[in-house]
Amino acid sequence: MKTVFYPKLALEGIRKNKKMYIPYLLTCILSVSMYYIMRYICESKFIKSLPKMSTLIQVVALGSGVIAIFSVIFLFYTNSFLIKCRKKEFGLYNILGMDKKGIGKILAFEAFIVSAISIVGGLVIGIGFSKLCEMILVRLVNEKNDYTFTVSFKAVYYTVTLFLCIFFFIFLNSIRQIRFSGALALVKSANSGEKPPKANYVLGIIGFILLGAAYVMAIVIKNPINALTSFFFAVIMVIIGTYLVLISGSVMLCKILQKNKKYYYKKNHFVSVSGMTFRMKRNGAGLASICILLTMVLVMISSTSCLFFGEEDSLRNRYPRDITSYVGLEDIVTTNQAQSFTKIFEDTAKEYGLDIKNAWNYRDSSISGILQDEDYIEIDPKTASYTDYSKLVTVHFVPLEDYNKMYNKNIQLQKGEVIGFATLDLKLPKVLKLADISVNIREQTDKLDIDGSATVEVMPNIFLIIDNIDETLKSVSKLTDAQNDYMLTNRWNYGFDTSAEIDVQEKYITEISDNLLKAVNGKNNAKYSVSCMESERNDFYATFGGFFFIGIMLSVIFLVAAVLIIYYKQISEGFEDAGRFDIMRKLGMTRKDIRKSIDSQMLTVFYLPILFAVLHMSFAFPMIRKLILLFGVTNLKLLIFTTSISIIICGIFYLIIYRLTSNVYFDIVSKKEK
Repeated sequence: MKTVFYPKLALEGIRKNKKMYIPYLLTCILSVSMYYIMRYICESKFIKSLPKMSTLIQVVALGSGVIAIFSVIFLFYTNSFLIKCRKKEFGLYNILGMDKKGIGKILAFEAFIVSAISIVGGLVIGIGFSKLCEMILVRLVNEKNDYTFTVSFKAVYYTVTLFLCIFFFIFLNSIRQIRFSGALALVKSANSGEKPPKANYVLGIIGFILLGAAYVMAIVIKNPINALTSFFFAVIMVIIGTYLVLISGSVMLCKILQKNKKYYYKKNHFVSVSGMTFRMKRNGAGLASICILLTMVLVMISSTSCLFFGEEDSLRNRYPRDITSYVGLEDIVTTNQAQSFTKIFEDTAKEYGLDIKNAWNYRDSSISGILQDEDYIEIDPKTASYTDYSKLVTVHFVPLEDYNKMYNKNIQLQKGEVIGFATLDLKLPKVLKLADISVNIREQTDKLDIDGSATVEVMPNIFLIIDNIDETLKSVSKLTDAQNDYMLTNRWNYGFDTSAEIDVQEKYITEISDNLLKAVNGKNNAKYSVSCMESERNDFYATFGGFFFIGIMLSVIFLVAAVLIIYYKQISEGFEDAGRFDIMRKLGMTRKDIRKSIDSQMLTVFYLPILFAVLHMSFAFPMIRKLILLFGVTNLKLLIFTTSISIIICGIFYLIIYRLTSNVYFDIVSKKEK
């Protein structure tokens, strides 16, 4: 009898609380299945066999880590809710003579049942959909699919190990909650109210300050690299600020509504407002959690979809020509050296029958410094490891001779005169000083068709077309930084478009690399690089397609978490409010009146999470825009479009889910008397 007694009680407890356990089990199964799918992709021999998939595998592995961490946090959160709802039941067992050890056995069997259903169910679904997800991912990165179905036992091992550990620690946490509570405390726990947080006005003000600081940070940061370093801190500030504002805000909102007698003393407002006041602290925390999850979904979907649909733009920004190359030397590249390198490219192109179109061919000497004033750039070898990226600027000196050849012009410049070009809408002064170099900017052009990797909108770049470059840069040519490296970078740049097939281009750059190695062999610290855009296309598509895939997978997880929080929120509030609605029903409140009261509560708090999420997204947009620039995607209209679509879809989804879960609340509080 004893062998089946505790398992029977465990099964009966799950059955009686199926409204709470079924969503929890579905969430566990989803977490297991999605983690298996991610690990399956990481271990997939087919994906590893595709060219240049190492970055994609790293991205997916990062995504699997995020799912693992989130699963730990969220499953602990939801299980704590389940245990709280079951404490009264366990308290009754204790009063009726069952000791804590017996209750622990019930919890152990429940944990075994839940973990078995979750892991087995999750693996079945994960294995069933793993090949489909692999095919979708392969299609996103523009590769051909393999239709052979396989099971990754290594992924199964990782998945089973992870979730067995999670469920084991969840079980220990459940034991802890029961172990340190007396029988009477367990029975009364379901009816224990929430005390209003102390000093809620102070907490609210602190929350607004944190949100304001994060918003200002997102707006004022101009440099994408600074945005990258500040993004994490801004996220933490927004999360803390959201919790403080919504917890304290719900308190203040309820008090304001209660003081408004015309609003409060109406049958469709009285019960809902009094119920919210009773649980105002927990209510605000739940709303904040939903808001943060929705914000995460909006940020991920809008940014990763922008990257995915803008991958071709990014590829072209990184490789403005089909073939791009450079040779870097310690000294300023001479005209003879540039002609020698050019001959290597042109002669090899003739061998392979490559047509050369839209060629650029120029020398470039660049140095970085701190923009102290609008007309002065400080170059200090002692502070060459710059940390203030907002003032960091790179100045490129391009010989007038090369500029005239590229643009078929015959411009003449006086001594000290330059033609200027600047990225990021930087306005150049009439006179620009760089260390002890002073140049007069005769004109500022708004277009300069040269190496895109330097002109991408990441950090300010200034290009100066100048005559007598050797004489001008003599004073800075031998400056070294703290690592004793030359601060002046000297390059010869060459690039062109061609209609040759990709395999011919790849053979060409292999040959060029060998020829350049011979040409620069023996030169101190000589460097060179030759790239083919078509050869890099797979790597770009794999990276951006991987980000989009991860964005979709994580968004699904976060949306499910938001749904579960909303669902449990409605159930717990429904049971708490059932008694109050029962009293009001005896006083004459009809089911229609109950529905109006529920709608009133929805209108009071329903829009807060989605409105705050949209507000967070609006202020985060400038920072997201700058982060997108780091990937070479400069299409602002595309980011606006993907963000707008994400907000609309998320809003509609949220509306549907909240309406469906409110029906669960309505069924609980409006049950008819027998």
